[in-house]
Amino acid sequence: MKFSKKHAWLLIGVAIWNFFIWITFAKNLSAAHSRGEDHPTGYWVAHTILIVVDLIIGAVLGAIGLKALRARRDLNP
Repeated sequence: MKFSKKHAWLLIGVAIWNFFIWITFAKNLSAAHSRGEDHPTGYWVAHTILIVVDLIIGAVLGAIGLKALRARRDLNP
């Protein structure tokens, strides 16, 4: 599959945004847990799984974007 340069940058931008949002959410979730907020265990587990999965998705999108940028650079020296 071929990506244009703008699509590659879009994927990288989405990956960066994904990392920013989910790392911020993880910090907030950790702070809430440290404060002793009363939530069922399922709440903490579900949100932790959500964070991990979305960070993996961000890493995959970033890797695809970087690979697309490198491929375009190799085509146009």
